[in-house]
Amino acid sequence: MSSCGNPAVEEQALMPRRSKFGKSKDCVRCRLKPGNIVIRHAVYCKECFTPIVELKFRKALEPSVNARAGTSKRPKLKASGNLCLGFSGGLGSSILLDMVHNTYFSNQPPLDDSGKPRGGINHPRNASVWPSCIVCYVEVCGAFPGMQDKTEDIRTIVEQYPSFDFVPLRIEDAFDESWWTKVSGSNSTPQVWLELSKEGLITDGLHVASKVTGLTPVEAIRLYLSSLPTQTAISSALQNLTRVLILHTAHSGGSSHLLFGSSLTSLSISLLSAISQGGGYAIREELQEEWAPVATSGSKPSNVLRVIRPLRDVTAKECAVYAWWNNVSVIGRDKQRRAILGIAALTKNFVVGLEKDYPSTVSTIARTCEKLEPKDAPSGQCRLCKRPMQSAIQEWKGRISIRSYSDDKLAADLAHIPLPCRSNLDTSTPSQVPPLLALTDFLCYSCHTTLTSRSSRGVKQTAPGISSVTPLPIWVGDRGLHGDGLMGGGARRKIPEQEMLDTVANFLIDKQDDEE
Repeated sequence: MSSCGNPAVEEQALMPRRSKFGKSKDCVRCRLKPGNIVIRHAVYCKECFTPIVELKFRKALEPSVNARAGTSKRPKLKASGNLCLGFSGGLGSSILLDMVHNTYFSNQPPLDDSGKPRGGINHPRNASVWPSCIVCYVEVCGAFPGMQDKTEDIRTIVEQYPSFDFVPLRIEDAFDESWWTKVSGSNSTPQVWLELSKEGLITDGLHVASKVTGLTPVEAIRLYLSSLPTQTAISSALQNLTRVLILHTAHSGGSSHLLFGSSLTSLSISLLSAISQGGGYAIREELQEEWAPVATSGSKPSNVLRVIRPLRDVTAKECAVYAWWNNVSVIGRDKQRRAILGIAALTKNFVVGLEKDYPSTVSTIARTCEKLEPKDAPSGQCRLCKRPMQSAIQEWKGRISIRSYSDDKLAADLAHIPLPCRSNLDTSTPSQVPPLLALTDFLCYSCHTTLTSRSSRGVKQTAPGISSVTPLPIWVGDRGLHGDGLMGGGARRKIPEQEMLDTVANFLIDKQDDEE
């Protein structure tokens, strides 16, 4: 067959189309049965497909189970704490729930030829890897009016696995002092309010209340989300709140491992989305991390929580086929939550569309991100998302960002900007006064962008007479901020004039004494 020519004249001038599968339609594993599914141009039968997916699952999880790597090639698996599963009701988390139960909690030790457990029931080989397992689900219906509560549906699914304990959470728990007291043991954590309109998030716009205000947690989460500038910021905030809620719940329950059901497809989408939103410094934590809350002195406690994604080598197509062939119940996510516009939704449409023609797309994205690592050590932990924080963020951002349009050349470029957006731009001359201590210094670049990014359609204006302050999650006001001078005795606040006069009254010289 010729590879070039005129297709209108020569019938064989067209290039031959590549076959969907390899040279044979038989299973590449057993080579006996015809294939039922094609995965990256490889054909598998139904009987061989399930063991392949389970092998990928164990290879991604078991090297991180033991606290210390031993010298044995096949070490005995024994975790130092309990297990926590983050469950969303989606495809990946449903498969993770089924795989973990069948592999480690089904109470079926290996049997010998006689049908009895090999070595006896009390043999160390038959001991559980984790003493217990909890399943955490975060319900987000409180953030959006009219959304259906699926907690009871999730509870029904989890109760099918008797070895698991169901722990329901709600997204508004991030603003609930009682929940924070239960997971952290802190009884005096103040509520933090912030004016997002303040440039640099300086402490002039930071308000501290020793007790919870009149707002309920549901009202607080809705006020927080409504004050965010873009749809991308809302989607990112929901992901961060869900992640931190599960992290603290797992850590307070004595868990040594936290598993998420992110497939290779969803992981690749989240990696690209995180990088596009300024989270490239913590990209390795998206793949796998060891997390612990920062103590008062700044040192990590001994009980470190390992966050693992065991399905990171399994694509969404493989997950769907596995769930269909193994009768795994999948509730799915609410359409209203998935319909949120933003960078995450655009990234998903791009990657899924590209993967249809290039099956190795998601694998290439994940493997490339595995090679990335930051140049310097982190300067601490972000107060909002609890991820590693890059040092000297504001110095770098000041060199690459335009903070005002006071320059004549920059002001001339305002002609192409629509009038509704032009009124929201800062055209004042930047002050040369050294900045006050700001909350920005304790946020990662991604979280700072989430709070301060501006939409091309303009920023929502606050009505006159209405306060523009918004509550922040309860863990932002943890004891770590007291030592940093943002809160407690070192808080910077605007002192009333009368209070200032009362403070220095004894040191003032009376005018009559001065005249004498």
